[in-house]
Amino acid sequence: MKKRSFIFAILLCVFISIFIFRPRSESSPVINNPSPDTFGDSITTPSEDESNIPSESNADEEVEEEEKEVDLLEETSHIDDDGKVIVDNTDDILVLVNKNRNLPSDYVPDDLVVPNVRFTFEGFDEKKQMRKEAAEALEELFKAAEEEGIYLFAVSGYRSYNRQKYLFDTRAARDGFEEANKLTAYPGQSEHQTGLAMDVSCQSVGFDLTQKFGQTVEGIWLKENAHKFGFIIRYQEDKVDITGYSYEPWHIRYVGKEAAKEIYERNITLEEYLGA
Repeated sequence: MKKRSFIFAILLCVFISIFIFRPRSESSPVINNPSPDTFGDSITTPSEDESNIPSESNADEEVEEEEKEVDLLEETSHIDDDGKVIVDNTDDILVLVNKNRNLPSDYVPDDLVVPNVRFTFEGFDEKKQMRKEAAEALEELFKAAEEEGIYLFAVSGYRSYNRQKYLFDTRAARDGFEEANKLTAYPGQSEHQTGLAMDVSCQSVGFDLTQKFGQTVEGIWLKENAHKFGFIIRYQEDKVDITGYSYEPWHIRYVGKEAAKEIYERNITLEEYLGA
């Protein structure tokens, strides 16, 4: 009897050992990594993750685009001994001149000509002049306008540094510096000195440079068509906080057809176009 019980005990121990230490079968559930379904939409598959990561080439293109926008004004100016920003790319069609960027006081374009267009006065005056490329574009603009029954008149183009100083000082003495600086550029900060700008008017406003010009048939036509000839309305009504100048529907600036088209279509300023 004792012998039988001993054998039974041994067999029981063997059976228990086999059950406890047996290897898990392939069907046993072993979770090393949770599947996407385990926690719902909070986990994405590797392929989905990779689709959200921009490729190296796309990233490079984005960086290059950002650099391109920033580089448009890079190395185009320097700071003088008085702390003023002085423009270096004075002959560039896209030169940016404003209250923060000054032309050298001795700068005079070397290709000034008188465009063959209607002026509001007779005889020669330096303000009849523009740089050659801009003058030719102005002739095309005036011709196209006339073909549609629109008669524009040129009022004032190039102005030397000294002439701009006289105009500013005269207005400042009358209205004060701050008021003068809203409509009349400080010497060195006028686009007229570049030879790329022209003030335009029409008979219905007495050939004056007035904001009413923007409401005339001529002013509306100019706003809608100037870009086709490489010009922009430089000081727009809703961009005063950017340009620093009051609305001037009469002041057109030559920037070339490509830039003018983009500035017009995006309704931006030259400052915004150049990334200033």
